[in-house]
Amino acid sequence: LRQDRAGTTAAVLASLPKFLLASVLATVCGVWWGWFPSSGWEGPQSMVLPSLALGIPSGAMLGGILDQALPAAFHEPWARTAYAVGMPPGHIGRNGLRRTLPGVLPQLLPTVVALVGGAVAVEKIFNIPGLGRLALDAAVAQDLPVLQTATLALVLLGVAAGTAIRALRHALLGRPLRDNALPALHRPPLTVPPSLRWITTACALALLALVTAGLLRDPLQVDTAARLLSPALEHPLGTDALGRDLLARLGHGALRTAGVALAVTAVSAVIGLLLGMTPRASAGPTEVASTLPAVLAGLLIAGVTGPSVWGAASAVCAVGWSPYAAQTAALLEQERASGHVAASVALGAGRLHLLRRHLLPAVVPALLRNALLRLPTTVLVLASLGFLGLGEQPPTPEWGRLLSENQPYAELAPWTVLGPAAALVVLSVLAVTGSLLGRRNGERQAPGR
Repeated sequence: LRQDRAGTTAAVLASLPKFLLASVLATVCGVWWGWFPSSGWEGPQSMVLPSLALGIPSGAMLGGILDQALPAAFHEPWARTAYAVGMPPGHIGRNGLRRTLPGVLPQLLPTVVALVGGAVAVEKIFNIPGLGRLALDAAVAQDLPVLQTATLALVLLGVAAGTAIRALRHALLGRPLRDNALPALHRPPLTVPPSLRWITTACALALLALVTAGLLRDPLQVDTAARLLSPALEHPLGTDALGRDLLARLGHGALRTAGVALAVTAVSAVIGLLLGMTPRASAGPTEVASTLPAVLAGLLIAGVTGPSVWGAASAVCAVGWSPYAAQTAALLEQERASGHVAASVALGAGRLHLLRRHLLPAVVPALLRNALLRLPTTVLVLASLGFLGLGEQPPTPEWGRLLSENQPYAELAPWTVLGPAAALVVLSVLAVTGSLLGRRNGERQAPGR
């Protein structure tokens, strides 16, 4: 039970968008309680809240990865032998961690990439004069020389972090493991806490109810006599600074953002499928695209074309195809090595027959499942670009934009940010828990193929 609660807590914390967590910390710990500065740079104390906003989701993600990997290390023969002869638990724990880290470190690189992208929004929220804020201001002003310089510096930081991670992994493995003289760590199947199923169902029902109720209202009706009204029967989530109903704007914003995310996911999956079928030519671009945050791509596109919803969609497509290409290449390699494909080739089957009868049927269903699981994550990425002002423009409702335009009223009317924040939390939790359940179901079906 304790392990299930820890896994559930880690999944929920890892699912929090960094810009949303930064807004909550700035409002609660900075403005309401006054523990730390909520804006500007006043010295080391100004680093606390931004560090928490960036570190909590990333730390929870790494904790969840270790929670899955460490039990496998402790069930290996060396660990059981060490325990049987009476070695101290601390010694066994240190060696188990060293045994696990080489397999965990490659998964740290996407976390570092997410930190680089999240720093842009966090610096904007806390008004920190850093590289992320400089790049954002340059993109909005379409100042290309400054934007190129700041973006290049952020990319180089990510590359340097990735190089350091690879060097550390190389050192931890040592020559025997690098030369494959020892067996790799056996990982048990992914375990999903039962409580995550209930959380996933509750989040899906809450999101559906929110969108359905909001679609029945007018999101653009302005009533200056009803500015910043608190939640009541007439306005269940209150009103914003122009007197517009927040429930209506949330519902219509969800529908519009979900439609754009669906189109982006479809385009990314098709591009990934086409490029993944030529792995030799796409291996390099896939690796580069996987290390580029969508926020940086959005900054570059906004610097050229200006902020717009199609610019944000293009930015997500520019980097979103890489996981689909990698998945396609891996599945094709596995399918080409199977016996029935070899038998078809021996019987004289041509490339078109192999593609239509064997390769595509093996790749497309798995790719579609992956795309559906990534759809909520795409919505969150579009919301983060909207929060930065790089996506939908006023007065069109969009979740990230709603949070951004209502943030100045968080102290006077906290309900104006609580609605969009709660919706984003529900969606992010749904994205992570749905992904975990999808991976678990995939592992169950894999042996039967």
